[in-house]
Amino acid sequence: MVSPNGPPRRWSLSPAVQRLAFDWYQVKLFAQHASGISMDALHVIAGTLLLFAAAWLLRTSVARPLPLLVVLLAELINEASDFRAEIWPQLAMQAGEAGKDVITTMVVPLLIFLAARYRAALFAYKSS
Repeated sequence: MVSPNGPPRRWSLSPAVQRLAFDWYQVKLFAQHASGISMDALHVIAGTLLLFAAAWLLRTSVARPLPLLVVLLAELINEASDFRAEIWPQLAMQAGEAGKDVITTMVVPLLIFLAARYRAALFAYKSS
């Protein structure tokens, strides 16, 4: 049974954290609508850009695991934020969407990491 105040929250966070999660969600919605790019495509783009930005800021290579872990951490924080900003009718549906978001965010950075780490020759310049 749903209360007259809306669906119950699964857990409680401080009002400041709740507001931050809601604001981040609004930024993501703005990016989606302003660009005309789907949210799934934005996940792919953001994950890839974050991989290169993390490698640059950490002054390391994308062939090292740290930039990939930064992308994973950022995505998990993003999905935790989504769980606060959105309440779906069924938790399983929301968890499935979160899982899909993690996969779409991580697949290209993971492929770049694996290629750079195990097939570095693919990225080497060969003069003729």
